[in-house]
Amino acid sequence: MAVKVSRVDVIAYRLHAQHLDERLGKQGLLEAAGACGIQNSPPGSALAALHARVRNLSQDRFDAAVAEDKSLLQSWCMRGSPFYVPAAEAAVFTTGVLPPTEEAMRHFILGAGPSVDELGLELTDAVALAGAEIGDVLTGRRLAIDELGAELAERIAGKLSRKQRDIWQKEGPYAAGQPLGEGVVHFCIRILTLQKVVCFAPRDGNQAPFVLVDEWLSDPIPDTDPESARAELLRRYLRCYGPSTRADFAAWLGVRPGDAGPWWSLVEDEMTEVSFGRRTWILTEDLDGLRSATMPKGVRLLPPRDPYTQLRDRGTVVDKQHHRDVWKAVGAPGVVLVDGEIAGVWRSRKSGRKLTMTVSSFGTLPARSRKPLLAEAEQLATLRGASSVDVDFGSSAASAT
Repeated sequence: MAVKVSRVDVIAYRLHAQHLDERLGKQGLLEAAGACGIQNSPPGSALAALHARVRNLSQDRFDAAVAEDKSLLQSWCMRGSPFYVPAAEAAVFTTGVLPPTEEAMRHFILGAGPSVDELGLELTDAVALAGAEIGDVLTGRRLAIDELGAELAERIAGKLSRKQRDIWQKEGPYAAGQPLGEGVVHFCIRILTLQKVVCFAPRDGNQAPFVLVDEWLSDPIPDTDPESARAELLRRYLRCYGPSTRADFAAWLGVRPGDAGPWWSLVEDEMTEVSFGRRTWILTEDLDGLRSATMPKGVRLLPPRDPYTQLRDRGTVVDKQHHRDVWKAVGAPGVVLVDGEIAGVWRSRKSGRKLTMTVSSFGTLPARSRKPLLAEAEQLATLRGASSVDVDFGSSAASAT
């Protein structure tokens, strides 16, 4: 018989699992990132997401973890998006994400299939061609995607038949003036990140350059059996987003529900069925945590695409009438978390040393929430290099310096 829980039980459990009930200490940076990865799109959002989970996090501390001790690694991961993950646990978010079949891989990077079909190649063949050349292209260098893609495409062209080369070098469907082969290479690089060949170096202006993983990290990413990595990825998903379903996991990962078997089947005997309006599953070992979690008090300002809002059962955390306010394909806002509930959205803009933030609530914000919300806004302003912040609450406004 399925365990029955309430919506509040589920929200409280997920907030606790994602360290949004009580911030971790300064040394908790890697624990926060390792829960389920921290997406970094738009660029800079990862720092804000980690700030919501770690006390007294500064830009300098974050930069040191990325560029000095390199304990945080940025790589393309779930859904082909850039994530920060602990370098020591990167195999979970690379090997564990990598689709094991050609069909699943094509869905993971939608758009590549028609072009490799026209070339008479499997996607795995194209990835192998790119992988064979990338070491010679990238050794000792940092290259952004366009430059890296162009150099790889030129090298690969010489390995193709004349017919394939003609197709490879013609303008493709991805960007005006971009050869088809170069566009295919861009897709292949996403797979090469999951194969632990390349990763991101720190941004240089508006560029996010790639480097070879073996050159970037002093200690290599531990080799992990693919099944072990996939099983651990699913466990972390269920711990952060459970109780959940196979279809929701597939959507979070970036594959079709029918392709999720190589993950789901590995952990199925570790799950217990849970009912809260639909059939869902959670790790059996987490049942006590689900039953005992309590809703937190306080305010958090979560950035666009924060891990918490990457759940797929959106109706659990936000009334359907507000879904379009929270989840936008372009220009997504951050969300305001008040006493465990998503109470509104926020946007900001920076001009010089001043940050202006607009908060749009879904109802009336409790008066007692204004002061802690201002405190959170001040901390975000500091992270973004601002010395003051103005917070507009719609019909009223408050200011902090």
